[in-house]
Amino acid sequence: MALYEGNFIKLAGLTPLLPPGQFPAAFSAVSRSAHDLDLHLAVDAVTRYTLDLRLSYHFEDPAGCVADPDLRLRVYLDARMVEVLGWVSAPRHDTLRQLMHDSAREADRRWSKNIMLGKWLDYLHDMGHRFLPPVPVVA
Repeated sequence: MALYEGNFIKLAGLTPLLPPGQFPAAFSAVSRSAHDLDLHLAVDAVTRYTLDLRLSYHFEDPAGCVADPDLRLRVYLDARMVEVLGWVSAPRHDTLRQLMHDSAREADRRWSKNIMLGKWLDYLHDMGHRFLPPVPVVA
């Protein structure tokens, strides 16, 4: 569980993890860094205790815009944990494809994905990424 808690702390340093009622219905944001590609964040689903997010880079491709890695994350606000639910599509990067191939058992796959998330979040912090908080919805 320390891995999931550590990833929550790292993600919270990158973007404010506001209570579900604070997020606009279809919130998305872009973090720009002078040292890295633009980083895209999208809130896919909100429940009372969880947020489902997507975190990715976007690349131009002859077929259109490609998100890679396109990580689907579930944030457990009450438990203060984050887990990788999966990749939305097959990763283009060789190392990520190898991770998917090498991890045959479910526990190994989950562990590998969450280790990768932790390392990527460290990298994103080092590159200076930061998302601004969304504007609260006023009723």
